[in-house]
Amino acid sequence: MKIELWAIGKTNEKYLEAGIEIFEKRLKNYLPFAFQILPDVKQKTSDGAQLKKKEAEMVLSKLGQDDFLVLLDEQGREYTSVELAQWLERRLSNIPRKMVFLIGGAFGFAPEIYARANEKLALSKLTFSHQMGRLFFLEQLYRAMTILKNEPYHNGS
Repeated sequence: MKIELWAIGKTNEKYLEAGIEIFEKRLKNYLPFAFQILPDVKQKTSDGAQLKKKEAEMVLSKLGQDDFLVLLDEQGREYTSVELAQWLERRLSNIPRKMVFLIGGAFGFAPEIYARANEKLALSKLTFSHQMGRLFFLEQLYRAMTILKNEPYHNGS
């Protein structure tokens, strides 16, 4: 099974890009992984509902029917790192094709995306920028893989 992280809009900060690259490279040692930046929707309105609808259309057009969609959402379920590893292990053995983790745009997700989602995960009760959330999620995904492989990163970092 392949895991992908999709995020809407580019990362503006070089330090975040550098961290993302580090964990993206490390993850490829454990499983097929890809990080995909979806373009910002170009719109001349600040209407969040319209923007979310356009983003939803773009995301839904790229998702396969069998893809397992996990929203990284503040209303999602929270896990410790060990619990996340266990959750991931269960999913890796049951999902036939691809698991897509999605970080939405600045206004969150449209109802259509919530309806399509298989699960929702929260990174924390704290609020992070969407750009920082990318790095934090990749680090936690990498940590989960080291937990599953019983490697020292989890306890030593």
